[in-house]
Amino acid sequence: MTVAAASVVVSVLIGAPAAYALARYKGSLGAWLLIVALLFRAIPRFAVVLPFYDGAQRLGIYDTKLVLIIALVAVNQPFTLWLLRNFFAQIPAELEEAAVVDGCTRLQAFRRVILPIAVPGLVTSAIFTFLVAYQEYAITVSLTQNDAVTLPVFVASFATSQDTGLFQLTAAASVSLALPIVVIAFFAQRYLVSGLTGGAVKG
Repeated sequence: MTVAAASVVVSVLIGAPAAYALARYKGSLGAWLLIVALLFRAIPRFAVVLPFYDGAQRLGIYDTKLVLIIALVAVNQPFTLWLLRNFFAQIPAELEEAAVVDGCTRLQAFRRVILPIAVPGLVTSAIFTFLVAYQEYAITVSLTQNDAVTLPVFVASFATSQDTGLFQLTAAASVSLALPIVVIAFFAQRYLVSGLTGGAVKG
């Protein structure tokens, strides 16, 4: 859960200003960057596992939480960009223009005016990024061995065992894997609905 939470924080911190810039940029370069991000997101997990594994071994960070956070941020960032970009695009540009006229810099207008309005979108992207990162298996099983094993890898290691005495432990671990997701979805459903509808309707 620590790895998933850290990857969410990094993804949103990077994704929010990048998505805002893409939403306000009117040139064709922004559209091409989004297409490239979508293509990268569509690449099968096992196609990117080997480069991550090789890089982790060379840098001496294999089987650490750091390499998992880096890999999960890299894989999930395109989704965060797409979701946040669509949400920022629905916010009228006149709002930050009025803030700039009142004396704010562009950064201050983004921080004081746009971000408070974009809270549902930020929460929505954070939740979905967390869910994807929390349940990721292919990357985590390839980049960990003992020290940084995540819960999905831990559960899978028992599920393949022939020892029937471990079935109860596997069932309990599976519930532990699903419970945080259910709790988060229950308490954040209002943000999920408003964030998805806000980013999906062009007005």
